[in-house]
Amino acid sequence: MKMPWTRLRELGIVGMNQRNAEFIMPYNQRRYYPLVDNKIITKQRAIEKNIPVPQLYGHIELEHQAAHLPALLSQYTEFVIKPANGSGGNGIMVIAGKTASGHFRKSNDSVVHIDEIKHHVSNILSGMYSLGGETDTAIIEYRVKFDPCFENVSFKGVPDIRLIVFRGIPLFAMIRLPTRQSDGRANLHQGAVGVGIDLGTGLTHHGVMQSRPILEHPDTGFPLTGIQIPQWDRILEMAATCYELAPLGYLGVDLVMDRELGPMMLELNARPGLAIQIANQQGLEPILKYAQTLGTIPASAKRRVKVGKLIRQKFAREST
Repeated sequence: MKMPWTRLRELGIVGMNQRNAEFIMPYNQRRYYPLVDNKIITKQRAIEKNIPVPQLYGHIELEHQAAHLPALLSQYTEFVIKPANGSGGNGIMVIAGKTASGHFRKSNDSVVHIDEIKHHVSNILSGMYSLGGETDTAIIEYRVKFDPCFENVSFKGVPDIRLIVFRGIPLFAMIRLPTRQSDGRANLHQGAVGVGIDLGTGLTHHGVMQSRPILEHPDTGFPLTGIQIPQWDRILEMAATCYELAPLGYLGVDLVMDRELGPMMLELNARPGLAIQIANQQGLEPILKYAQTLGTIPASAKRRVKVGKLIRQKFAREST
């Protein structure tokens, strides 16, 4: 009888140790990590490359600046507060509106007072949610309004699209859909649903939740497959361009689809997770290793997208 890890190896599933040793360490120079770990730096560089990002409303760097929050936030009905150096979706507060009494309403419909928001910002500054627990800064930005195509497969949150970009070539994609269990967050570890996306067409296929295959969204009952992601080629080109603002060979790119503004880059990740393999029902190893053998990589993001599609077509043919 074959051992489970033998079967995973045959399927080309990459584990964390292999990811770190063969794809992160050789291709991701640590001097570039601040470009993706700090969301302010990432946002600034994206703007320089004409990559759309959620508008920045405010940046709280010091404790005394929190005193200005009431005046700053009075201008907005909806916004998101997040740590500049956060990870895993921790420390993000989403404000979806205001009550008649002037308090703020979170995306899960709970009500918070301005003093609670100040306290949350103070926790961010203390480093409660930052990588390594070091002091941090707080970002206040535009709240994305997700595209109507996700209306039936998302629970009180904004879906995001995760792409793996290797050597500047987009090769894998999935969409992460918020659920009741994830409290409206697009975080797989907290209970969101991951759905693979066909790289060539932008159509969704296999769904997964807590590492188990699913066919329907657990809260809405709607099918997860066959959803056409709008502006798919534009999304792929944006992901490929992100390699130019953060030259990491193994890069996770997170984008969102706003109903009015279209695709926007949310953040980058130098250590993207591996659940994207389960959502796509395909291992990373053979595709990444094939991409390793390529000689000169095209300078144009658009041409790198074409290369990525050709690679995925090649392996789709070989698997049939």
